[in-house]
Amino acid sequence: MNPFRLLRSAIAIIYDAVMHMTNDDGFALASHVALSSLLALFPFLIFVAALTGFLGMSDMADRIATLLFDVWPEEVARPIASEIHVVLTQPRGDILTFGIIAALWFASNGVEALRVALNRAYGVGETRNYFYLRAQALLLVLFGTFVLISFALLIVFAPLVWRAVVAHAPLLEPFTARLNVSRYVIATLLTLGGLFIAHAVLPDGRRRLLDTLPGVAATLLLWLASGVAFGAWLAGFADYVSTYAGLAGAMTALIFLYLISICFVFGGELNAAILRRRARKLASA
Repeated sequence: MNPFRLLRSAIAIIYDAVMHMTNDDGFALASHVALSSLLALFPFLIFVAALTGFLGMSDMADRIATLLFDVWPEEVARPIASEIHVVLTQPRGDILTFGIIAALWFASNGVEALRVALNRAYGVGETRNYFYLRAQALLLVLFGTFVLISFALLIVFAPLVWRAVVAHAPLLEPFTARLNVSRYVIATLLTLGGLFIAHAVLPDGRRRLLDTLPGVAATLLLWLASGVAFGAWLAGFADYVSTYAGLAGAMTALIFLYLISICFVFGGELNAAILRRRARKLASA
């Protein structure tokens, strides 16, 4: 295909996605996703802390929080890191109590917010049963918890295994530095996997994996770019402490979540725009 025609097509698709995002109240939905995600974050970590404590892995929740925040700019993660640590270091053996069940329920609300945003982006109405959707959201929270625990265990034990390997094969020592960045690679893979699952199972209807790939890739790239830009802005210009006082950490996190929520909603709109363009070509063929 002619590169100029390809560029025009890409611009037309992006323009269509942005216009539909505006008409679909995408920016308002992004604020809903951001607030719901922030409200779900602490209950989710409380549930993780309770579950890992119940399984005898008392320090694993703190490691999981570190893994989650590896994809956040340091300037955003640092203000709430101490609060997260306080939450996670509280002894929580009461996994079966009402409080932990409520934490799991509130954590699933973040999943529901993502569902609403994707349904609107793909232009579909929800036809599935409410109880099915709630059960699905709860199962996704549980699945995400066990995946995070598994990857956190991998991060803990991988250096121990590697040191034993290097002891028997010293020639592998130069590759140690590459292993040290594994947690960032794992955090990126978790983000990608979460995005694919969100686009595949949350909105109503069926979509092929390849149909969700452009939006997932765009979301991840825009997420990284917005994270770097927002982190640099915080470091060089912003002064939330004087503006929001004790709420500075929460407001910083909320604004960052709003930015990445816009990226997430745009990813859905981009996929929908590509599908619409494909349908028009098939109709005119």
